[in-house]
Amino acid sequence: MKPADQSIRELLVEQRLLEGSVRIVQTRLDIVNASLTDIYVANQTLEGIKGKPKGSETLVPIGGGSFIKAELADTEKIIMGVGAGVAVEKSVDDSIFELKSRQAELERVRTSLQNQLTQVASKIEAGRSKLSELVRKKGGETIEVI
Repeated sequence: MKPADQSIRELLVEQRLLEGSVRIVQTRLDIVNASLTDIYVANQTLEGIKGKPKGSETLVPIGGGSFIKAELADTEKIIMGVGAGVAVEKSVDDSIFELKSRQAELERVRTSLQNQLTQVASKIEAGRSKLSELVRKKGGETIEVI
């Protein structure tokens, strides 16, 4: 195999790996964005019921942009998931604080993933340019790629 063919082949393999990395990072970014949306809805709900008296009627989001009318039995405490299927009772204010903390962490993760995506996209673009240059130099010759 000619050295130019080997370089082209290596660049193609690298491009495929980088494209796989983009898919993985994008999937993670989608998960983080979904979690942030979930936290935002939970926080808005808690802010909405904060300070309302027992027995108040309210709309509670059930997902998919849908709501159900509910009567509040307790507006001082909520049951909050803390991970691994475990939930604890917390005050509304503590829950809001916890959600905001989770939101801040997820926003940091999102920023990191967006930076990774940008870096990988730049590497892909640089690789494409290099690949185009090698193919152009090679001219009309057939390239052996396996």
